[in-house]
This record gives sequence, C-alpha cells and structure tokens, in this order.
Amino acid sequence: MVYSRRIELKTAGFCDVNDITEELRRIVAESGVTSGIACVANPGSTAGITTLEFEPGAIADLQDALERLAPAKGRYKHDATWGDGNGFAHLRSALVRTSLAVPVHDRALVLGTWQQVVFLDFDNRPRKRKLQVVVVGE
Repeated sequence: MVYSRRIELKTAGFCDVNDITEELRRIVAESGVTSGIACVANPGSTAGITTLEFEPGAIADLQDALERLAPAKGRYKHDATWGDGNGFAHLRSALVRTSLAVPVHDRALVLGTWQQVVFLDFDNRPRKRKLQVVVVGE
C-alpha cells in the first residue's frame, strides 16, 4: 500500500525550526499502514528535515552549530552567481538533508521518547512550504 499526503507550513526562514511530528503521526494513522516506512521530503534546496529533541536548548544548539558551519553573513560563490543572498541556506540544506524516512510499526512512527521530526527552513525570507509525505507498507 502507498499513501501520500502533504504538510503545508508557513515559515520565517533563517533557521526556523518546526515540529512536524504530530502531523506525521496523523498521516500514518490515516494511511492504514501497519508496518512500513514513512518518508517526508521537502522539494527544495534551502530547507532540511531531521530529528531532534524539540526543546529550546537543543533547538538553539542546532541553530548555533549551523551558524558556525555555514554563517548567514558568510561569502558564497552561489550568491555571486545568483545574487539572492542565500548561499548559506543551500549549504545548510545539503548538510542536514531534505528528506527523512522513519519506520512504521503497529500503525505508529518508530521514534525515541525524546525524538521529534523537525523541518528547518534555512532560506533568507519567510516561505510557504509544501512537504510531501509518503507512507509505504502493509
């Protein structure tokens, strides 16, 4: 069985972190899949999807680490080519990745107690994002 849905978000950009766990849980429950995989993907190159304990300290630590790795005010060849000022967002997206697969067992996401699925918008402006979720299994 294959079940597909979208998650739509309005984001602030600049490493805005959004917990999408409950929305994913709802989609998995609707899917009827008992055992399989749930995949969530962002069709774009300036955002990322990962897991994190969704609490202010861990969020700030991740944002700080990404700022050290790819500073928003850094100099990027991408910016020189396109003039859009979001070279840092493309690098952060490549580091974090744009999709995530989570196992499904007994009609539920297999996540740790303190593990949430988060969407990070790295772009240099607010965005409307449409994430694609596909649940595959039996």
